[in-house]
Amino acid sequence: MSQFDEKMSVYLEAVESLGLNLDADLVTAVAKSLGPSIYLADAGTVSASDPEELATIKEKFLIGKLGLNDGPELDAAIQEAVEAMGKSNRSKHRAIFYALLVKKFGKEGMY
Repeated sequence: MSQFDEKMSVYLEAVESLGLNLDADLVTAVAKSLGPSIYLADAGTVSASDPEELATIKEKFLIGKLGLNDGPELDAAIQEAVEAMGKSNRSKHRAIFYALLVKKFGKEGMY
């Protein structure tokens, strides 16, 4: 099993255990788009308690990558993803977090 397949196994198990309604193909596509960062402990997860990281997700991913306009709905969507993955969950995998945001804004076609 490749390193990517191992990561995907972890991600899909997490999606199932958290009861998230995410398509495996979407999670796979998002993970591939993140490149080698998914293999790094710090970059592969989201620290929901770090306001700077959440601001970066908003600026670089939601606005930069997905092409969304800035507004309070972006902050609300980020908080929704945090809640969906569990505030106390220390393993908020970035690929899953981003897949939740992609689905929230109906941008699956980009992947």
